[in-house]
Amino acid sequence: MKVIATALLATALQFSVSHVAFAESDLAKIHSAGVIKFGTEGTYPPFTYHNTSGELVGFDVDIAREISKRIGVKAEFVEGKWDGLIAGLDAKRYDAVINEVSITPERQAKYDFSDPYIASKAVLIVRSNNTTIKSFADLKGKKSAHTLTSNYAQLARKYGAEIVGTDGFDQSVSLVAQGRADATINDNLSYLDFKKHKPDAPVKIVATESNAEQEGVLIRKDNPDLQQAINKALAEIKSDGTYQRISNKYFGADVSK
Repeated sequence: MKVIATALLATALQFSVSHVAFAESDLAKIHSAGVIKFGTEGTYPPFTYHNTSGELVGFDVDIAREISKRIGVKAEFVEGKWDGLIAGLDAKRYDAVINEVSITPERQAKYDFSDPYIASKAVLIVRSNNTTIKSFADLKGKKSAHTLTSNYAQLARKYGAEIVGTDGFDQSVSLVAQGRADATINDNLSYLDFKKHKPDAPVKIVATESNAEQEGVLIRKDNPDLQQAINKALAEIKSDGTYQRISNKYFGADVSK
């Protein structure tokens, strides 16, 4: 009986060790492959977009590459529309999503996040000659342009707006500039970058939300080793001046606060 009991205990311990190894397998697979794959839009300047040479660049892209370097692997990017990015993570097309994904209780119930790596505020953008929309409350009954599942679309719905679906920031602002949508709620940093490149675009900000949203790297649930590795990399990036350099490159300011 003692022999049987010992054998059963050994089997249980072996199962427990195997279970832990399985839970921590994502980081092990990344190290084994020498690559960490990130899902991203590639159409959302200045965070993730293509420059005039066709190269994928942006604030989030630079941060992802620095994370990869500190984990000890190369970064690989899988591009897709915003509405399908999280589904791609579920389907294991990539290991993480880096695309200004806001840390919300709803998402935290299903996924894990890294520590926040950037903060942004929602702004209400309208056509320059628009005099009827002066606050978020004025969106009631108006057409607001957004990617359908974004936080900004949810915010616009809360204020009673009718959502006009788009592929991303550029299309949303273009519809407003053309008068095909009354407004868009979007990121203040994206707007500043947009106006830097297109100062004559007939759009303006009429309202700003006071609370900043925190964004993080999104990963599948129950991957504490990968989460810890990404957080460690982010801490190093901020402490050694790399974050400030990337931040100044795209925004001229520290956008982590």
